[in-house]
Amino acid sequence: MKNFNIVPSLLLSAILMGCSGANTTSEQPVVSEQSDVVSAKAQLLAPWEGPYQGVPAFDKVNYVGLDAAFDEAMALHLAEIETIAQNPAPATFENTVVAMEKAGKPLRRLYTYYGIWRSNMSSKEFREISKNLGPKLSAYGSKINQNEALFKRIQTVYEGEEFKTLNAEQQRLTWLTYNGFAHYGATLSAEKKKRYADINQELSVLHTQFANNVLADEENYVVFFSEEQTGGLPQSYLAAASKAAEQRGKPGMYAVTNTRSSMSPFLTYSTERALREQVWNNYYNRGDNGDEFDNNENIAKILQLRHERVQLLGYENYASWRLQDRMAKTPENAMKLMTTVWPYAIKRVEEEVEDMAVLAEKLDGLDKIEPWDYRYYSEKVRKEKYDLDSNEVKQYLELDNLREAMFYVAGRLFDFSFKEVSDGSVPVFHPDVRVWEVTRKSTGENVGLWYLDPFARQGKRSGAWATSYRSHTTFEGKTNVLSSNNSNFVKGVDGQPTLISWDDAETYFHEFGHSLHALSSNVTYPSLNGGVRDYTEFQSQLLERWLTTDEVIDNYLVHYKTGEPMPAELIAKIKAAANFNQGFKTTEYLASALVDMKFHMTDPKGINADKFEYVTLTKLHMPTELVMRHRSPHFGHIFSGEGYAAAYYGYMWADVLTSDAAQAFEQAPGGYYDEDVAKKLVEHLFSVRNAVDPADAYRAFRGRDAQVEALLKDRGFIE
Repeated sequence: MKNFNIVPSLLLSAILMGCSGANTTSEQPVVSEQSDVVSAKAQLLAPWEGPYQGVPAFDKVNYVGLDAAFDEAMALHLAEIETIAQNPAPATFENTVVAMEKAGKPLRRLYTYYGIWRSNMSSKEFREISKNLGPKLSAYGSKINQNEALFKRIQTVYEGEEFKTLNAEQQRLTWLTYNGFAHYGATLSAEKKKRYADINQELSVLHTQFANNVLADEENYVVFFSEEQTGGLPQSYLAAASKAAEQRGKPGMYAVTNTRSSMSPFLTYSTERALREQVWNNYYNRGDNGDEFDNNENIAKILQLRHERVQLLGYENYASWRLQDRMAKTPENAMKLMTTVWPYAIKRVEEEVEDMAVLAEKLDGLDKIEPWDYRYYSEKVRKEKYDLDSNEVKQYLELDNLREAMFYVAGRLFDFSFKEVSDGSVPVFHPDVRVWEVTRKSTGENVGLWYLDPFARQGKRSGAWATSYRSHTTFEGKTNVLSSNNSNFVKGVDGQPTLISWDDAETYFHEFGHSLHALSSNVTYPSLNGGVRDYTEFQSQLLERWLTTDEVIDNYLVHYKTGEPMPAELIAKIKAAANFNQGFKTTEYLASALVDMKFHMTDPKGINADKFEYVTLTKLHMPTELVMRHRSPHFGHIFSGEGYAAAYYGYMWADVLTSDAAQAFEQAPGGYYDEDVAKKLVEHLFSVRNAVDPADAYRAFRGRDAQVEALLKDRGFIE
């Protein structure tokens, strides 16, 4: 949970977007008895009990009484805040800033459950509840952000003599607290504060509606195909597709569900071009079908409200407001980075399309590569250029082995050891979820727990993400960490191993990097476990590099049937093809990031999202053979909440740091397992979280600022 006590309204956006939470089933019973509601509410708010300093009661809670639980938790927190604000004693760091850090514990616990239902176990019934909660949560956040007496005390601490006597971590927390309130309207007049709060209420409803519409299209659009249409598809995919069809009442058929993990391999391998087009259209038109779940009008309203809100604060546009406390500082700096890389990316796409066009005409008589052809013919080129078959590579990418590889890396770099908790002492919200105890290898000290929810299912949002149910702090006694990784891999049928693509393996390592960031925390106060958006992806992107280290390849990338290690010639092919398709990957990402920034640098009056997207990409000379990674009507990063709004560029900003930091390991005597560099990595880049300014933290690790040339070289765009 990020910055819970600093800027509650930020967290409310995160709640509505969905991060984590819990339950045993996505379909909850309807309970009308008042006594049952009271009992359910009490369970939702109850302190966590059991081992490991207490764990979420996933086996006992459901969303009966959720409304009432939120009402009580918000009221409790508001009462605590009011006590702090009305304290007759002079404002001090301890009785104001630290007191705020101590407040809101029941709501934090409730947030965990809510997040699980929101992201992992959603249902139509729950979505109705979330719609009603949105405005309540927004109003609650506004009451805190606009509490004048509270802000006055925070300002007194920030501007007073005591501030000079605080240590660096305490000063950072005080500044973040002050800046958070000022950033979110604490200095506005009463009239403007009211409008600011009203806008937040309207946005909370729209963010929820946007997310629900996308999930509805993910559930409602499924492509079924027959045995005669299975050409090119690997058996592991067909087994999972058969099960998916059977679950949807179509035994004997196969199903492509409307998620990336199902869509992408189908487009890569299927010989059925018409079906590829249908699958592509379903996926990339989520939220854009002109029906009750269409998101274009929601986007226009969201952009207009965001623009109006930041104008109340005196900013020219939303992007300027958003980036002032990020590493980039200004949208112009972010645009400079993206537009520096963009020409290299689209030039590489031209080269990739030329290679594909030759094969497409030769094999199938096609004279144009369409977006639903890109992955298919790209795979053909990969085989021809590098004799590299992605399906062959998958035979060595078994999910359990990859998890053990991640544990190995965590042991070597972070001194962590993982042991599965299989005795049922830690409740889980779904049978697929497994839990490991994390300890320090050198001392045996408990660090926390790691939850893993790896497989796709109905009611679970697409993609992959990490979250924490509890963060490390020491200010009230040391707490351990409850961290979670969530993915949407297609589950192997009847106990068969789950095999994934190389891209999915990189994502697996990436999200584990987020968990390692949380588990490595050594900060004192809860809010310092938050992060700066264009920096927090850096640590996780860096962890992807260990997938290609010899130690991982030699010991964990073994054939799922024979157990034989990956052959040297296949390893050589993978490394030779490391930058293959980099044009596609960089361009589809950058297109999304550029459109996001342009959306939020523009006066959105009368805006039409589809038209704006088209015009913006046309001006950028976007290749017609591919589209944005996230088209606007389903771009949940920026429209289901505000976490990545005007901030999707942050992945590339972080990637510059990643490429530069990787060079530090590559140049070290011990390579990627060099003990000295690893120690600096943990000390300066993982353990400090947001207790140190990110730019200062990176300089402490590297001795200088990161250089964009490292990224261009990394992607093979320059020598």
